Amino acid sequence: MPLCTQTVHQLHAQLKNREITSTQIVASVFDRIKQVDDKIGGYLTLTEESAFEAAAAVDQRFERGEDLAKLAGIPVAIKDVICTHGIRTTCGSKILSNFVPPYDATVMKKLKSQGAITIGKTNMDEFAMGSSTENSAFQPTRNPWNLETIPGGSSGGSAAVVSADAAILSLGSDTGGSIRQPAALCGNVGMKPTYGRISRFGLIAFASSLDQIGPFTKDVEDCAIALNALCGHDIMDSTSAQVDVPNFEQSLVNDLQGLKIGLPSEYFVEGIDPEVETAVHQAIAKLEELGATIHNISMPHTEYAIATYYIIAPAEASANLARYDGVRFGYRSEEAEDLTSMYKQSRSQGFGEEVKRRIMLGTYSLSSGYYDAYYLKAQQVRTLIKQDFDQAFETVDLIVTPTSPTPAFKLGDRTADPLQMYLSDIFTAPSSLAGMPGISIPCGLTKNRLPIGLQILAPPFEEGKLLQAAYTFEQNTDHHLHRPEL
Repeated sequence: MPLCTQTVHQLHAQLKNREITSTQIVASVFDRIKQVDDKIGGYLTLTEESAFEAAAAVDQRFERGEDLAKLAGIPVAIKDVICTHGIRTTCGSKILSNFVPPYDATVMKKLKSQGAITIGKTNMDEFAMGSSTENSAFQPTRNPWNLETIPGGSSGGSAAVVSADAAILSLGSDTGGSIRQPAALCGNVGMKPTYGRISRFGLIAFASSLDQIGPFTKDVEDCAIALNALCGHDIMDSTSAQVDVPNFEQSLVNDLQGLKIGLPSEYFVEGIDPEVETAVHQAIAKLEELGATIHNISMPHTEYAIATYYIIAPAEASANLARYDGVRFGYRSEEAEDLTSMYKQSRSQGFGEEVKRRIMLGTYSLSSGYYDAYYLKAQQVRTLIKQDFDQAFETVDLIVTPTSPTPAFKLGDRTADPLQMYLSDIFTAPSSLAGMPGISIPCGLTKNRLPIGLQILAPPFEEGKLLQAAYTFEQNTDHHLHRPEL
């Protein structure tokens, strides 16, 4: 069994027993990248030389008999929206094509302290704006299960490389579904933690009240290991929550007895792909068979979530992206004649179409005369959506829904229709607006062998409950063992 195909916990056990070395794992992963990445386009930057140096240092520590963390010596891929000291960080945008951060994001410091090995930066929709990874300024990423289809977005590169065994695990970011949706379409485990659970310091901002970093992994146990490494309060992030971090591995209990699961009627509506609907209902039946009780619930403001999200997120993007003006860093147009034309030319040439669309949407909804009608109203509806969740969690422990309404669609299918693309997030955006944690786990394949994801949602800071339910489902099914035939 090639090392690149194994999980973190499998590799850690072998490293600990000196059966393998970190250098061998890194070599296996880079061999796999050379085999497959020209087909999938998952990476924008590779750090092969520094990865082997870091692996050799970890191997020496294992040789000395040090008791190392479970991520020590494990190759990790990083979404190109997370600042990495000395490593190019582009956000998938021409405007940051030459940006090399002078500092590490907090999550990078945490990974390094654990001995994890950074192997490269993964492709993404520009500034995390998209659901298909077709909005990258550099290349589209393709789904390893079918190279004619998209991997989801905006963290499509991070999802694709884990599915293709071109990384052992990866980091992504989730604003309206950008971890969970690609995890579903690529057939891996993707977790969006509670807003504030993982520090956003060093995460280049799209929508600051929504953005959250999380892991892509090959199974639920690896997800728990990653969360243990990444979570915790950070004084560098004013939105970081001061809450205790449990040992998430202790949540990996194969038991659902007495767990109450809510099925919101608003998430099972017309328009869901029939194969997705069938697989999700079979998964729900399995959860019931394993001891959970199923309760039908209603979340009446769900229908307004996409409209609300696409007012709030672009408004915040409009403010956050104002800093890219050609002055201090990033792309500057050579055609500028004066300050005003430098701003105009640098931004119009540096940003892609989708980013410009969202900046204009956001600026419009924040403008004088429209602020109350759009942005303020959207924030009020956001509160109602959050109240829907709060009320639901008074009667149930978890909520289960499809992650995506469809399996992966073909490249180019929705690029001409932004609204259809936005509807890809219809099941993930509501919980993002409410700041809830969510996980997507594999729950089946279509007849064309495309993965289907099951989304599980929990109250704030109840990631342990998510992991328990996901782990129990995984232990009693084999969906997570299916691999693409690249």
